Amino acid sequence: MTEARKDQVRALLKGIETGDPAAVAVVNEAKYIQHNPQTEEGSEGLAALFKRLSKSSPRVNLVRVFADGDYVFAHTEYDFARRNIGFEVFRFEDGFAVEHWDNIQARKGPNALGHSMVDGPTSAIDLDRTEANRELVRGFVNAVLIGRDRAALDRYVAAEVVEHHPDHADGLLARVESSAKFRYDQNHRLLAEGDFVLAANEGAIGGIHSSLYDLYRIAGGRIVEHWDTVEAIVPRAEWKNDNGKF
Repeated sequence: MTEARKDQVRALLKGIETGDPAAVAVVNEAKYIQHNPQTEEGSEGLAALFKRLSKSSPRVNLVRVFADGDYVFAHTEYDFARRNIGFEVFRFEDGFAVEHWDNIQARKGPNALGHSMVDGPTSAIDLDRTEANRELVRGFVNAVLIGRDRAALDRYVAAEVVEHHPDHADGLLARVESSAKFRYDQNHRLLAEGDFVLAANEGAIGGIHSSLYDLYRIAGGRIVEHWDTVEAIVPRAEWKNDNGKF
């Protein structure tokens, strides 16, 4: 079941390349809830989006795909009119995707350490540690990112972290110490498979209301690798559905 759902999401997202409306067959349009504020509600809206994007000869690379219960989450590269990096999250019900969230930003980098926004391990291990790793990240987000407890950083983060943030080779530390730029207000979702945990957060970057998605890899009870995307949340007047970003 888990692998089948991952394959369904792979097929769905690869459909962006072709614009084939059949690619959205995995979506239950009667129940589908779309949380991208700039996409119309329902699978018709998704099919129209795919058709429009296909005209620019897009390329879609699914770098990582994980599953957590009824959820599948993917780390993706998009090459449209510009190159983007994204996280896509789908909730399944009765074998169909019924809800969708995403977080996309322009691709930048590599950073000062030579890491891109997507390189690194792609397969989950330590599946028996899934819940422990989820709770580790929950503690980190609440204590360090939201609570800004600098002293707690070493409790959750390894001495050396492979950082994929394009602008900050010390990205996790920068989030704690640069309160004028990074502000985490609320965690909305933690999705995990093995040593990978995705945190969907709401906050602000440089004072702009934003969605902050952070993917962590855990080893030895500490965060050892970090990827992220940041997306400004468009003003309410520009939303094409009423479901909200989260």
